[in-house]
Amino acid sequence: MRDWGCVHIAIHPYCIIDTHLHTGVQNVSWGWEGIRPLLLDAGVSGAGVIPPVEDVYDRYHRRFQDTPAWQACRRRAHQYLLGLKDLEVRIFPYFFVWNDFAWEDLRPEFVAVKWHRHPDEPEYHYGDPRCREFLDAVRARKIPILLEETLSNTVIFLEKLAPDLQVIIPHLGALSGGYDNLRRAGVWDLPNVWADTAVSEPGALEDYVSRYGVSRLMFASDHPFGHPASELQKVLNLNLPDTDLRAILGDNFRRVCRLGE
Repeated sequence: MRDWGCVHIAIHPYCIIDTHLHTGVQNVSWGWEGIRPLLLDAGVSGAGVIPPVEDVYDRYHRRFQDTPAWQACRRRAHQYLLGLKDLEVRIFPYFFVWNDFAWEDLRPEFVAVKWHRHPDEPEYHYGDPRCREFLDAVRARKIPILLEETLSNTVIFLEKLAPDLQVIIPHLGALSGGYDNLRRAGVWDLPNVWADTAVSEPGALEDYVSRYGVSRLMFASDHPFGHPASELQKVLNLNLPDTDLRAILGDNFRRVCRLGE
């Protein structure tokens, strides 16, 4: 039994998974060796690892066009994740897709896809036939997509592009148009839409749990933008039953990623 300050919960060795954090060493210095002590100190023994945006595309140039050099950078970023080995933290790598829609590189080791842009950043080419091919590959693999897009694109994605895929909205939608706007759009009501808690507002987190329960909610820190221990404490402060905590802290992630199959 471990003591988490205000909550006591029996922890399985692989129970707590931080389902959304970034690690990479090309255009930023977010090496795994600096992250793992923070996870271990928080009692986290599983990590959903994602390449930094800075290793995927140039987010600071709205008219950025993809190049072979950036494609090579993405491949190195993914190889870095796949090469991570750790005896104490189980690693779950994400594939970060960009406009080459490189479904050929979607190896079995990837448990999920990261699909990301902010309103002032370069846009995905949704009309490209390879976009549909990539979604077909994801569909065949039966893995979820962690989708961070504008509100309008999120709705289009869910209604037209991938109504049958499992989609996780990070930050409880804070960077996807806002929690309340997504609620009013009916996004949280969709049975294939999940959410993660990374750097979300406590009020939004409490409201989500009260309205929708915990069956599609997952703990995440979004390190380096959030700290694993403080983000975990935010979940523990909900004072939920042990079964609900286990769902948020790891069971839901294993379920949506089909890790038991």
